[in-house]
Formats: sequence, structure tokens, C-alpha cells
Amino acid sequence: MIKPVAKQILFRLPLQVLLLTLLTGLCYAVMSVPSGVSGLGERVAQNLKTSGVENPVTAVLINFRGYDTLLEMGVLLLALLGVWSLGDAPEGRDTRPGPVLDSLTRLLVPILILVAGYLLWVGAHAPGGAFQAGSMLGAAGVLLFLSGWRLGERYLRLTLRVMLVTGLGVFVVVGTVPLLVGRLFLEYPAPFAGALILLIETAATLSIGVALTALFLGGRQAAGPDK
Repeated sequence: MIKPVAKQILFRLPLQVLLLTLLTGLCYAVMSVPSGVSGLGERVAQNLKTSGVENPVTAVLINFRGYDTLLEMGVLLLALLGVWSLGDAPEGRDTRPGPVLDSLTRLLVPILILVAGYLLWVGAHAPGGAFQAGSMLGAAGVLLFLSGWRLGERYLRLTLRVMLVTGLGVFVVVGTVPLLVGRLFLEYPAPFAGALILLIETAATLSIGVALTALFLGGRQAAGPDK
């Protein structure tokens, strides 16, 4: 019979080998990049006007390389499904917040929501975007749960799942529409590119925020009283 310590060693050793192999591959890839290569920065700058936004990072992530961001949304959703498959979230011993945490939550949550809205809007022409805004919403959700807030039964089923898939669903729908007019997948028409990117990022912000909060719980949340 294998002892618990031996089981941990047998589990950790392959994981360490895998991580070491991944680290070696990443280091090799970085060291193999030729020096003095300008990359695709010039081509991005030349096509920035047709992207619908002024920020080159947003243009690359949502327009020029939209496939990558679409897959990232899918990976985040799959990660949450994997966590949910492990079972229900552990119950906290004491969900009553102290006066400091309660006051801090009441002060910071509205600010975090405002910052999330600002980062979403400013992402078109400055550093920001859906993932930054979604992280702010996720932080607000974590604070709410730490202070004892729980979702009611009516929000745990359809509403929660709709919010989780909204970002990926809108991304796929908006990317598919150009196929109907003879364009490629995720090839937005230049006159509507800015509005479509804002629509995608708004939906993605909501889904990212909800997903990050759900991941923090470490499992499916049990229903609580509506608050």
C-alpha cells in the first residue's frame, strides 16, 4: 500500500517535470527572438484607422488578432466549469463581516464599478479594455462575498449562466455576422468596427467579472438569502 507521502511525491514529480519543460521551452523561445526585429508594429499603425479604435493594443486583441481573445474567453469559461466540476464551494465559518470590512466594502465596491466602466470606455484610445475592467468587477465581487453577500436561488441558475456565456456568445455572434456579407470571420466593417468592439468588450467585461468572482469561491455556490 502506497503511503500518503509517497502519493504526494508521485503526483508532484511529473508536475515538476512538466513545469520545468514548459519553462525551458519559454526561455528558449524568448532567447531565440532575433535582436532588432521591429515586429508588426508598423503594419498595425498603418491599419489603425480601419480598426475602429485608436489604441493599438485593443486593435490587435479585438480586431486584428480577435481569434486569440476569443479563445481566451473560452479558456476562462472552461476553467470555471472545471472548478465547478469539483463540487460545491466550501462554506465559510463566519460570514458576518466586521465593521472594518463592512465599511471598506461599502466604500470600495462603487468605486471599483466606476473604475471598471472607465477602463472599459477608455480602452478604445488608451490602456484599458475588457480584461482590465472585468478584473475590477471581479475584485468588487470578491469583496462582496467576503462581507457575507450571497446570491439568491433565482440568480444561481439561468441568470448566472447567461452572464457567464454572454461575453463569449456576443463575441461569436458579432464575429459571425461578417460572414453573411462576404467577409471573413471577425472581419468587422470599418464604419461599424468601433461600435462592434465596444459591444464585444462590454459583454466580455460582465462575463470576466462574474467568472473571476466564481473562480474565487472554489466551487459551485450554494444558494443563500437574496441580498
